Amino acid sequence: MTSFRLLIVCVVPLLLACGHTPKTTTSPTTSITLKNPLDKPRKDMLLHINPTSLGEKMPTLKMGNFKVMGTSAIPFQENDMDGDGTMDEIAVLVDMAANEEKQIQLVALQEGEKKPLFKKRTQAELSHKINGKWKEREYLEGEFKNVNYLRVPPEHTDHSWFIRYEGPGWESDLVGYRFYLDWRNATDIFGKKTKELVLQDVGQEGFQSYHEPADWGMDVLKVGKSLGIGSLGFWTGDHAERVAQTDSITSRIVLNGPFESKIQTNYYGWNTGDYTINVTSNLSIHAGSRLTKHDITLSQPLTNLCTGIVKHKNGNFFKHENGEWAYIATWGKQSLAGDHLGMAVLYKKNDIIEITADKHSHVVVLKPTNNQLTYYFLAAWKQEPNAMQTQEVFMKYLQEVVAELSMPLTVNL
Repeated sequence: MTSFRLLIVCVVPLLLACGHTPKTTTSPTTSITLKNPLDKPRKDMLLHINPTSLGEKMPTLKMGNFKVMGTSAIPFQENDMDGDGTMDEIAVLVDMAANEEKQIQLVALQEGEKKPLFKKRTQAELSHKINGKWKEREYLEGEFKNVNYLRVPPEHTDHSWFIRYEGPGWESDLVGYRFYLDWRNATDIFGKKTKELVLQDVGQEGFQSYHEPADWGMDVLKVGKSLGIGSLGFWTGDHAERVAQTDSITSRIVLNGPFESKIQTNYYGWNTGDYTINVTSNLSIHAGSRLTKHDITLSQPLTNLCTGIVKHKNGNFFKHENGEWAYIATWGKQSLAGDHLGMAVLYKKNDIIEITADKHSHVVVLKPTNNQLTYYFLAAWKQEPNAMQTQEVFMKYLQEVVAELSMPLTVNL
């Protein structure tokens, strides 16, 4: 059972002049206990706290008027998921020692105290041209502008020159991704040579300049007709059908935060061949992680959903099927730079229908539960800072990821 307790933090101001009696002020505080069940340290773990559960202990809790403290200030962000100006969740980024249990506090800011600032380590963006004009299926002239929402124009298709790097992008300090916001609807990888954020510079110097090596990195994956890395599809029985035929598509930057970023895309009237449904896709990433979390909601039941990894002649395929979380993965000289690239899709073992393949992709077929499905995907490139250099190191890393997904941090208020 979740328990609540209220801690009062007393702050004694400095004595400013002789004869002045110090005044003691109090700041509303609530304590949260975290526990790492793994016998290994964990860095940059993202926790979500529902502010409603804190309302009894911190009734004045609202956006911008608190901080998160341990022995020092702890990175956090306030997430307004629906854009209504109210806080829907608190995302906290913590490091934990092996088997550690510790407390953190939410502390109301004193009058005049500023909210702590932290370095931005994730971003999500969507940039399209304005002040130009459509000529049939091409958008001519104009300049790019970042937006938080886009209903995809009916004229838009692949190579319309309308959306910078052809779709939304999201990144952490470790890796970047994008997906094509058109009939292809496949996910691609931006390999990074730096831990700085780079998406704001991608595709600014020529529409497809990101295919060439740059100081920040490059597009490292040839997607073609495949599922790329972690793209959504429907398994027809002999091939993966991507989200290609739709009535309309909207995409929105839900979060563009320092530690967590998220993109929501709505596909209306997706025709799988057997069914026509609406799909809501949420893609999110957090600081210090190369994992993208993909949360999917369907408007009605569907017999399966599938995802997977592009087939490459130089990619060694392997899989892990033990435990609560499983994965399929590849490793080899399969990047567009001609060097090593590792890719993986991680899914709950209880969701599996089958592992299969078609001409273009390694495929995992999954069963939605209550019209919902969650899986993860990730990539690791050899030119990253402190990169994984061998398949053995990549496989060890994947085992660590599986363990962390299977044994998340526990949170008690």
